[in-house]
Amino acid sequence: MYLPRHFTEDDGAAAVAMAREAGFGHLVLGTADGFSSTPMPFVISDDGAQVRGHLARPNAIWQLAPCEAILIVPVSDSYISPSWYPSKAEHGKVVPTWNYEVVHLHGRLVAHDDSEWTGQMVRDLTELNESTMPRPWSVDDAPVDYVDQLMRGIVGVELEVVRIEAKRKLSQNKTDVERAGVLAGLLDSARRGAAELAMAVRSTLR
Repeated sequence: MYLPRHFTEDDGAAAVAMAREAGFGHLVLGTADGFSSTPMPFVISDDGAQVRGHLARPNAIWQLAPCEAILIVPVSDSYISPSWYPSKAEHGKVVPTWNYEVVHLHGRLVAHDDSEWTGQMVRDLTELNESTMPRPWSVDDAPVDYVDQLMRGIVGVELEVVRIEAKRKLSQNKTDVERAGVLAGLLDSARRGAAELAMAVRSTLR
């Protein structure tokens, strides 16, 4: 990933927190026939060294493991209009761009065709995502035979992470006045992702 100085997130803990906040990524593997990709919700360890998820058994990607892989985790993104910059009225030297936050997790993918491992991963994934619900749902809320049937249809996968790259392109190369204009524009925008990105841009303002 291209990582200009202004936009590089060097804090490993912050990068892990970004990935955990998103909780969903695109697992990409290289094959003899080209690249293969699949979307996947996941759980990441506190140190970022381990990412766990599961795939449908008919999904051929898990059968390629063990192999090198990358998990691309989009966190937030939105279009940035040049009309939001105050400098547009001063000199007009502004152009459109796209702001975003993204994490790349590089590592070795291994498969776990093991009901105990996969069962624990499903519980961990469920508890993580249900933790903010007013009445959290538990795997134990479903009939045991129903859960067992569904579990037979999935396979666990684990990415043993060796490198994390994180990028936060949030107009940090602009002045605070310009970023404030971007923030106001995002807050007023109805585009997908604008509200989430506005929170990230706000964090860059002093």
